[in-house]
Amino acid sequence: MNLGPVSGYSNGLLYAGWNQDQGCFSCGMENGFRVYNCDPLKEKERQDFTEGGIGYVEMLFRCNYLAVVGGGKNPRYPPNKVMVWDDLKKKHVIELEFSSDVKAVKLRRDRIVVVLENVIKVYTFTQNPQQLHVFETAPNNQGLCVLCPNSNNSLLAFPARKLGHVQIVDLANTEKPPLDIAGHETALSCIALNLQGTKLATTSEKGTLIRVFDTSSGQQLHELRRGANNAHIYW
Repeated sequence: MNLGPVSGYSNGLLYAGWNQDQGCFSCGMENGFRVYNCDPLKEKERQDFTEGGIGYVEMLFRCNYLAVVGGGKNPRYPPNKVMVWDDLKKKHVIELEFSSDVKAVKLRRDRIVVVLENVIKVYTFTQNPQQLHVFETAPNNQGLCVLCPNSNNSLLAFPARKLGHVQIVDLANTEKPPLDIAGHETALSCIALNLQGTKLATTSEKGTLIRVFDTSSGQQLHELRRGANNAHIYW
């Protein structure tokens, strides 16, 4: 999650996020990025940049590739670029540039997914990435998007153009009509897939309900009430 606008601790932390199996998490800092193992908790990797900050870090399980986007008071890279960092070579090996700021990046072993304000672009994960798909979304300043990492499931979920709805597409079969799920009456604040890609959880800006859906049929499986007062739910 993007912590830059809300962190009041002045500790230089801009971003924190899990890898695909929640065994590690990464932190974007005003002076670089860090990668930590969860159990036991220990720092696995540290990359310091004296000349700028990292506002977004996306890991690919525990491999040497990370996608980073510049951020903070003095961004290391322009915020409209995605840089794929090779931690073995200690340098970026892939660069993607866009006409607007990057809101989020998702990785799997064969795809790079880049989230912009109103569109999501899908590329091959190769030395020279090729654009495969472009999907229009609702205004998506939070960069909401989730990509199933399972090698047997290529689902991509993101805010549909209709308020509170989620669209699910199968990247392995884009000829198949996308699944539209009416998640909430207000704008989405969080979406998440389980590791197998069989279930989707959603919350809205109100933050009072968490709903769980089947990703093959769109049927609602569970509704969990967090409380009556509004709250922002993070993933």
